[in-house]
Amino acid sequence: MYAPCAKTCLLDDRDGKTALARTVKFYNGVKVPIIGLGTQDIEAHITTRCVKDAIDAGIRHIDCAPIFCNQQEVGLAIKEKIAEGTIKRENLYISSKLWNSRHGPKWVRAALEETLKELQLDYLDNYVMHTPMGFQDGFENYPRNTRGGIIFSDIDYVDTWRVMESLVDAGLVRSIGLANFNAEQIERILAVARIPPANLQVECHPYLTQKKLMDLCCKHNIIFMASNPTGPLRKNGNITAFRCNPKILCLTRKYDKTTAEILIRYQVQCGNVVLARTTKKEHMMQNVMVENFKLCRKDMEVLDLMNCNYRNNTLAYASGHPYHPFENDCI
Repeated sequence: MYAPCAKTCLLDDRDGKTALARTVKFYNGVKVPIIGLGTQDIEAHITTRCVKDAIDAGIRHIDCAPIFCNQQEVGLAIKEKIAEGTIKRENLYISSKLWNSRHGPKWVRAALEETLKELQLDYLDNYVMHTPMGFQDGFENYPRNTRGGIIFSDIDYVDTWRVMESLVDAGLVRSIGLANFNAEQIERILAVARIPPANLQVECHPYLTQKKLMDLCCKHNIIFMASNPTGPLRKNGNITAFRCNPKILCLTRKYDKTTAEILIRYQVQCGNVVLARTTKKEHMMQNVMVENFKLCRKDMEVLDLMNCNYRNNTLAYASGHPYHPFENDCI
């Protein structure tokens, strides 16, 4: 069974009045709730309601990105919950991301400022490079050539990182991190970083356990964040959706929990922060309460052994990019 990173210490700073997830600390002291709401694929017209429901359910970690096209709605929810006295800004952890077509040094700060404007915030707790792959700089998210292919840039993600460091210096972000990077790319950032990455967001679930990346993160005091923790939603070739997987169904019956609760609890016991997308308040409340049960060692091993390196999000839209993290990944 995989042993969680010994450097990751769960903190219990809950007030006892609200069901809240515990927190972990970045190397710089920033506290991160271990259960976050992922806002990807939440339609804009329901995003404000979903984020308000999440805050009411005890979720204090909201993960955003401009490419999700709903940051204005996230910002409205945060503003309204603060205004009504439900929460203070300092008790929230808000993260967003730098998109591929803003990797140019002249675009990085402008991209962050646009995100802050959309979210109606003065600062972010965490700003993440969404992928290592730069596209042609500009206002188009997916700039295309006459043949319909995406126009790549030759911008080195290391140069982008150096500009992101200046955002910390300016007090616009409290920490910076990476998403969808492979081990070699992470090591390359670490070799030159003045401000090291605080976290890594990557897809992680029992079909893609990412144990080597977890070990790398532990070695360098990087908090590992599991995105897409519930895996594929439908059958894909020989890959069965977790909600139809007999071994998972056996665990749901044994623990009297939902598939999502089992999969999120698995991540927590691996020592990971979890970014779970849901639009239902009851599921948000269940996510926060996953610390109320524990998977036994044998069942954790069952989940570990499901690994088949199946990646749900292959970033196929950027196939052929010289910095594609998965096409030539050794881990």
